Amino acid sequence: MPLALLALAIGAFGIGTTEFVIMGLLPQVGADLGVSVPTAGLLVTGYALGVVAGAPIMTVLGTRISRRSMLMLLMGLFILGNLISAAAPVFAVMLIGRVVASLAHGAFFGIGSVVAAGLVAPERKAGAISMMFTGLTVANVVGVPLGTFVGQTAGWRVTFLIVAALGVLGLAGVAGLVPDVPKPEGVRLRHEVAAFKNAQVVLAMAMTVLGFGGVFAAITYIAPMMTEVGGFAESSVTWLLVVFGLGMVAGNLIGGRFADRRLMPMLYTALGGLAVVLLLFTFLASGKAASVVAVFLIGLLGFATVPPLQKRVLDHAHGAPTLASAANIGAFNLGNALSAWLGGLVISAGLGYTAPSAVGAVLAAAALVLAVLSHRLESRRSRTTTAPANLGHAAASDHGATPVETEPARS
Repeated sequence: MPLALLALAIGAFGIGTTEFVIMGLLPQVGADLGVSVPTAGLLVTGYALGVVAGAPIMTVLGTRISRRSMLMLLMGLFILGNLISAAAPVFAVMLIGRVVASLAHGAFFGIGSVVAAGLVAPERKAGAISMMFTGLTVANVVGVPLGTFVGQTAGWRVTFLIVAALGVLGLAGVAGLVPDVPKPEGVRLRHEVAAFKNAQVVLAMAMTVLGFGGVFAAITYIAPMMTEVGGFAESSVTWLLVVFGLGMVAGNLIGGRFADRRLMPMLYTALGGLAVVLLLFTFLASGKAASVVAVFLIGLLGFATVPPLQKRVLDHAHGAPTLASAANIGAFNLGNALSAWLGGLVISAGLGYTAPSAVGAVLAAAALVLAVLSHRLESRRSRTTTAPANLGHAAASDHGATPVETEPARS
């Protein structure tokens, strides 16, 4: 794999750390800035919505410059947002810093996916994409626990300063290792937007929303679920999140490896398995051993869908993939926001802390249904495309012609 993928992975590591580390620092941030924990939770919501809005906006703004230059600008925006957060004197400024950092998220992963896929042979595209996303998954194993520890001991502002430093490292890596390939000629904004007319692109994004929504329906409420139902101590939640992160790393690598070989079977297996595990987790959350296994499998199966879904968007938006790729990253965060809201609804309705896992199972099953529909539509179109050629062949046979070349005349 090219060294440029390492630079992209470093940037992804920083982005993944800043996205998730705030969840472990909400009490400290709220106390320091004089707001309640629910109000501090808006830092999570604001970031997610910033990703959804920022992905298409930043991608459109970057259509006139090279992809390396745009990646560098995005890392600069990421650094700025984290510096604002670190220095925020009041909650409103902290929220602005989070939104500024989030604007880089979707476009970085969207453009980065296109760059990563272009660095390798066609049969290794999904593997290259998964290598970049490894930075995001490793952030949940290393960056988030360490960032939480630093924030709880040295102060949350120090955590955001360290994350900003990671952004500087990622920026230097992109500048030094990513080739300065110019933006393809002839690709205009209208071409990028036209990709959304492709039903397969829209279906892939819908699968992203529902499939990853299934993951975060359960994981968003893992702390109360594991302490109130599973009997874990509050200090154990951090390690359960590490287990979840390890599952994400494994799933990302497995998804990237097999998506290059059998993309749709990989999606069927991951989404079907995810729906089953989430459903079982609803009933087995009271067992500690079963909970640990389930949390690992949710991370593995959930993130095994990321490389194949991202590659599917790139394949079907092949003429102008950048905006569609970035929008698909926004779809992940839309799924997070949707599932967290739905999970909160069922808890508020008195169905218990395990109910969000049942919601997640329904979402994952719906994504599986869309995957089957997508594949059938693709197969039907393929048969329709090949039919005229077969009819032409049959017509030629009816008139006595043969499909082989005639023998050259002998002298």
